[in-house]
Amino acid sequence: MTEFVPMGQRFRGFLPVVIDLETGGFNAQTDALLQIAAVILRMDSRGHLYRDRTLSHHVRPFEGANMDPKSLEVTGINPYHPLRIDVPEDEALAQVFAEIRSEVKLNHCTRAVLVGHNASFDLGFLNATVERAGVKRNPFHPFSNLDTVTLCAMAYGQTVLARAAQEAGMDWDNEEAHSAVYDAEKTADLFCRVMNRWQDLNGGDAPGRPASS
Repeated sequence: MTEFVPMGQRFRGFLPVVIDLETGGFNAQTDALLQIAAVILRMDSRGHLYRDRTLSHHVRPFEGANMDPKSLEVTGINPYHPLRIDVPEDEALAQVFAEIRSEVKLNHCTRAVLVGHNASFDLGFLNATVERAGVKRNPFHPFSNLDTVTLCAMAYGQTVLARAAQEAGMDWDNEEAHSAVYDAEKTADLFCRVMNRWQDLNGGDAPGRPASS
């Protein structure tokens, strides 16, 4: 088992949580949230980040939600498939947020910060869903985020998730892509690689890393 060290000082009291949402379009106010995945990260005694576990839900479209056929074609989601086990927006967010709040406390952090590929899109949809569903105790910072598009442009010269993953030497399966879980876990792996590589290039010195004995 990988040693766990709280990362309360690593990101100025923020706990990075990787989020990927699959939606019925690009308008956070009118289009359906269809899938949510959240990857919990932890830090080891070297100050390296690693992927701990993934939370996910299929989400039931809210009443009157728009779902663009082109978006559904890209994601491959059939919101009305008889075998699709989904939950309402408020239930999905409440369950995910409860676990994230526990991680925030465990890591001696003050709140979570969303990590995403094109993070402003996911954060915008998340905030709109929180407001629409009346979800309380949102653990995420309302506007700050950490975007792997910028990190991957710096580290790998790529901004598209698939190309950045391949440039980083990671496997990529086009058949699995555009699933919230798959994209969130690939985004998490890229985020950890860039952060850990940067730390190593700086002699292993990173905020929040335990002092060497």
